[in-house]
Amino acid sequence: MNAQSVLAKYSRHIRNRLLFIALVMIGIVVVGMVAIVSGAAGIGYRDVIAVFSGSADAATNQIVMQIRMPRVLAALLAGFALSVSGAVMQSILRNPLASPFTLGISGAAAFGAAFAIVVLGAGSMVDAGSLYQDAAASTRNGLLMRLGDRYLIMGSAFVFSLASTFFILAIARYRGVTPEVMVLSGIAIGSLFSAGVSAMQFLATEAELAAIVFWMFGDLGRASWQEVSVLALVMVPVWLFFTVMSWNYKALQSGDEYAQSLGVNPFRIRLFGMLVASLATAVVVSFYGIIAFVGLVVPHIVRRFIGGDETFLIPAAALFGALFLLLSDTVARTLFSPVILPVGILTSFIGAPLFLFLLLRGLGKSYWN
Repeated sequence: MNAQSVLAKYSRHIRNRLLFIALVMIGIVVVGMVAIVSGAAGIGYRDVIAVFSGSADAATNQIVMQIRMPRVLAALLAGFALSVSGAVMQSILRNPLASPFTLGISGAAAFGAAFAIVVLGAGSMVDAGSLYQDAAASTRNGLLMRLGDRYLIMGSAFVFSLASTFFILAIARYRGVTPEVMVLSGIAIGSLFSAGVSAMQFLATEAELAAIVFWMFGDLGRASWQEVSVLALVMVPVWLFFTVMSWNYKALQSGDEYAQSLGVNPFRIRLFGMLVASLATAVVVSFYGIIAFVGLVVPHIVRRFIGGDETFLIPAAALFGALFLLLSDTVARTLFSPVILPVGILTSFIGAPLFLFLLLRGLGKSYWN
């Protein structure tokens, strides 16, 4: 094979990767438009145009701008954060099972929420039944609890998820930052926090138990503009950091010794990569609860289409994760309308068999190709 044919093959490979990213971006726009008009309120595309042109009535404007738009943007940003975090964790740990969910970060956030509900007294219910009603019928934007209780739960979940990350990093620092140590530490800490959640459920009253269960479902119905703004402010520096570091992650794929020969410090790369990925995950789960399998499955799906080059994998996984979660949430809202299914349940139903399918298709053999 001469140099010209190799160059042509490489150029075609790059075009295919860029085409995949472009198709995903188009899919985000299309699904986003469908998501805005989907629901029991009967809003059409003309109504949405009227909202943006300023000629819509107050009720339509309230539904589109205060309920559906924040939910669509929350799905995009949450899927973006979980997927890019999963892709980075799998790359720097060289482990196809690494993800925020399997490393125990989501479990730590669940314990933090349960702790706030049971110990800090944030379990007072407003209307448990409203969780499953159409968000368009609620002027409270899908809030399950009083606003102060809600932010107390989110703050506690955020603190415990970050605490679990620092604990994993401390163990890795003590034993040496190797992929095996970090993965096994995450699994052990996840099991510990899972036991803690079970203990909180055992000690909780009926109202507190219902609050814990509803929070752990993983629901985007409680999205608001304030949370979307915070998540966007977090994800911009996270995105820039991962983009700048993508070459270093690529160097790690050939082994630590090879990376060191290129001037890359594997310890620092893994340390800061885990920390930033955990921060992004912690914000998402503290706002919306546990949304499982997005960070685990999406990077594998993208990798089968475009390969394992982090220069393309990280942006492609982030965009495809945003599309995946938005599509899942749209289906969850319309599948049993007017009853709304929490998106965390749907992603688990989709993610578990999909991951088994990828595993049976030789995930472990082709993972680093």
